[in-house]
Amino acid sequence: MPGTAAKVRVSERQWAILQELSRSRTVAKGIGQRALILVRGVQGLLNDQIALEVELNRQQVGVWRRRWHEAWDSLCVWECTEPHRLREAILAVLADAPRSGSPGKVTAEQVAQILAVACESPKLSGRPIARWTHRELRDEVVKRKIVDSLSVAQVGRYLKQSALQPHRSKMWLNTTEKNPETFEREAATVCQTYLDAPRKAAADGVHTVSVDEATSLQALERNAPDKPVQPGSVAKQEFEYTRHGTTTLTAGLDVVTGQILSPTLEATRTEAEFVDHIARTVNQDSTGEWIFIADNLNTHASESLVRWVAKQCGDDDPLGKKRSRDSRVHEIAT
Repeated sequence: MPGTAAKVRVSERQWAILQELSRSRTVAKGIGQRALILVRGVQGLLNDQIALEVELNRQQVGVWRRRWHEAWDSLCVWECTEPHRLREAILAVLADAPRSGSPGKVTAEQVAQILAVACESPKLSGRPIARWTHRELRDEVVKRKIVDSLSVAQVGRYLKQSALQPHRSKMWLNTTEKNPETFEREAATVCQTYLDAPRKAAADGVHTVSVDEATSLQALERNAPDKPVQPGSVAKQEFEYTRHGTTTLTAGLDVVTGQILSPTLEATRTEAEFVDHIARTVNQDSTGEWIFIADNLNTHASESLVRWVAKQCGDDDPLGKKRSRDSRVHEIAT
């Protein structure tokens, strides 16, 4: 008679990490498979049902449920004392048990040092690259005598196990607002505007549009037409091109529908051109209500734009002084 399956208990944070690991394409297959076993266990599936989905037998499913059950108390301690290392602790629970044989040549301390180098800029090591590659990282840790030798593949495995991707990067924007309370208040206003957009669109047909410019776009013309793809040959694009200067694309994104509104190509991005772009956008529904989200570029809060908005709203009151925080600009905007 089969025994009772170990109960899988999870906290909210543990549940989020297990779901992420079960869907991830970057973690090892076994880790994702075991995370899915636990996710399905939480959802109430039987071991036989889980086994069919993950392509294991029911005994193997039971092993990982029991391992989680036995480790859960210690995971809760990790979550309370060092929450930033909870993912690492869960990965340790889902990892293969130590195998018999000679111990690995690279110690845990050496692995930690390798990962620390991966988190540094290559420029600190005098390397003329912007981001680490596995080979460059291997060469650097050998040069620093952290290890005597190491394969490029092993470097990749260490990075993958630690969810580090030094070869990738994302853009971010540093705020110029020095007062954290002011920044938090203004950021909350912008975020709330995005969150309110679907409700306002459904209730009153309000258009919420995020608008900005992409500047210095090169207008290039290829000197010969592309050659189409053929059996055994990919499509070919002419290497030589003629420059036709640069252009600026101004466009708005309807944050509810995802539609691009009034895309405009201009040679520059002047105050008058931005007002014309807003006017063309509003004319698509001249009787509707519009909310525009823009950054703090001076043309986005120009006197011309404020006067145009005031005219559309039928507001003949004095606008106040330019750049004044108490001027009519903010009253009209609200």
